Amino acid sequence: MSKKWVESVGKGIEADHPDRVRRALSDGAAARSALQASWCRSMDLHGLDPAEQGRTATLTDIEMREVCQAMEPLTCAAQSALDRLYLAVGGAGCCVLLTNGQGVAVDRRSADVDDETFRRWGLWQGAVWSEAVEGTNGIGTCLAEHRPLTIHKDQHFHTRNIRLSCSTAPVHDHLGRLAGALDVSTARADLTEGFVGLIAAAVTEAARSIEAQAFRQAFPRARIVLAGDPERSASALLAVDRHDLVVGATHAARMALGITDARIAGQLPAEDALGLAPSGAEAELIDAERGVVRRALARSSGNVSAAARSLGVSRATLHRKLIRLNPHS
Repeated sequence: MSKKWVESVGKGIEADHPDRVRRALSDGAAARSALQASWCRSMDLHGLDPAEQGRTATLTDIEMREVCQAMEPLTCAAQSALDRLYLAVGGAGCCVLLTNGQGVAVDRRSADVDDETFRRWGLWQGAVWSEAVEGTNGIGTCLAEHRPLTIHKDQHFHTRNIRLSCSTAPVHDHLGRLAGALDVSTARADLTEGFVGLIAAAVTEAARSIEAQAFRQAFPRARIVLAGDPERSASALLAVDRHDLVVGATHAARMALGITDARIAGQLPAEDALGLAPSGAEAELIDAERGVVRRALARSSGNVSAAARSLGVSRATLHRKLIRLNPHS
C-alpha cells in the first residue's frame, strides 16, 4: 500500500468527519453514547464547529507562569512518574502530558526528534485542551467526565485532531480534588487496539502514583496508612496523626471509605475510618492505654484538665480518648 494512497484515504476521512459528527447528533444518538454526549456538549454547550481548522489555543507567558506556580506541588510530585511513563511509551512515538484542571499542559515528555511534530499538534506546554476549547479529546473529556478514557482518532470532535489517539486519566490533589490530567498522545497510523489498551493501563497507574506521591509530600509528619487492597488501589491512602486521627485521605480512599472533609474535621479515628475492630496485640495496647488514662484521672480526682496536663496532651485530646477508651466501663 503506497504512502500516497494512505494519505488520500486520510484526507477523505477528514473531509467527511464534520458531516459524520452532525449526522450522529441529528439522529439523537447522544443520549445512548458517552462519546456522542461529549460531541453534543462540544457543539451545543460550547458552540464549537467540528470543521474548524484553527490552531490549538495557547496561554501567554504571563498566564503560563501563573498556571505553573499554582501547579508546582503536583508537578514536583509527578516528575518520577512522568519519567517512568515516558520510558515505557516514548520509544513508540508517544508524547506524555501533565495538565492542570482546566486542561492546560504544564509539563511534557517526548523524544527530541518528535518535538516539532508534537508542537504542530498542540501537544506542548501552555496548550489548552479543555473540552470547551477543543471539543471531545482525551484530556478535556477526561476532566469533564472525571474518569480515565481513550479518545481514538476520529472520536475527536475537531477534524484537525482525528489523527491523534489520546489515553488520559484524572489526577487528584492531596485533598481529593480533581487537579489535572495525565495523558499519552500519539499520531501513529499503525496503532493497534492492544497497544492502546496497554497505554491506557500505564497512564492510569502513573496517575495513581502521582496522587500517592503528592499525598505523602503534603503530610510529611503523618503516618501514611494503606486503606484497602493494594492490588486494587495502591493510592487509597490515609494520613494519620500521633493521636490516630485521620488528617487526610486521597481521592481513592475517600471513595472507598466514604470519607469527607466534614468527617475529617470532626476528628475521625483511623480505626473507625477503616472499620477495624481491635483484637490481639492492638487490644492489649488499648487496654494499656486505658489503664494510663484511669490512673491519670484517679491522681487528679477526676479533673480532666489536670489529667490532660499530667499526660502531656490537650484537654480535647484526652476527651477524645475518653470517648474512645470509655475507661469507666
